[in-house]
Amino acid sequence: MAHISAFADEVVEDFPGQIEFLTSQKVRYIEPRFLGGKNIMDLRPAELKEARKLMRDRGIKASAIGSPIGKVKVDEPFGPHLDRFKHAVELADFLDAPFIRMFSYYPPEGKNIADFRGEVMDRMAAKVEIIEGTGIVMVHENEAHIYGHTAANCVDLVETVGSASLRLVYDPANFVWGEKITNPIEACWPLMKPYVVHIHIKDWKLGADIGSIPGAGDGQIRELLAELAAMDYKGCLTMEPHLKVGGQFGGSTGPDLFARAIDAVRRLADEVGLECN
Repeated sequence: MAHISAFADEVVEDFPGQIEFLTSQKVRYIEPRFLGGKNIMDLRPAELKEARKLMRDRGIKASAIGSPIGKVKVDEPFGPHLDRFKHAVELADFLDAPFIRMFSYYPPEGKNIADFRGEVMDRMAAKVEIIEGTGIVMVHENEAHIYGHTAANCVDLVETVGSASLRLVYDPANFVWGEKITNPIEACWPLMKPYVVHIHIKDWKLGADIGSIPGAGDGQIRELLAELAAMDYKGCLTMEPHLKVGGQFGGSTGPDLFARAIDAVRRLADEVGLECN
């Protein structure tokens, strides 16, 4: 059975409101990213304890830590960033999250990230050394302008680093928006499929400024859910609709549209035979 999760900061800013919304929608997972307007990486220990208690009290689990790790330029000093990754590992352990969502670096100004492949791989390998043996997995999200902006480059990351501690998030809308691909289930999914352990549900129409209700864009959400049904996928489908605003570090959807997006995914999942709660 697959499980719906959510970047619930797209619903409301305050964390109790996020948890209340998910409970009202019978969603039992969250991908914590911004809590009360602060990135989860920047919360104080007392704030983290309060968030964990609220989640546990309401029966909400973390699908992943929605970290911004790797969303910096590849020529920025690595030491502080690696320390920040260590903190992400601590957060995943604290919140019992199986995954840390992360990225693969922007190029320096005016440069091509492909020219920095070696540095990207070295940085990924350094993170793997830290995370191996913890039971936590880094999951890399395909996104525009970073090294892993294409399906081929995402696979290159996993195969070059060569560790089960690095796997992939599949986000179809990012291929539509960033790579102008309108058939990601044919062009991207077959390459990435062997390494995908986590899904982001965001749909997009080519040329649009905001996301689409799942199934109404070019992200082939229905076809993706059918693929997941065929492989008996048991992971999370993290909702990230971007139906009002979409940006580099997050988006906004609001409760009414977010509820409509959840309903659409549940309906599509039922149509293709993907058991989902």
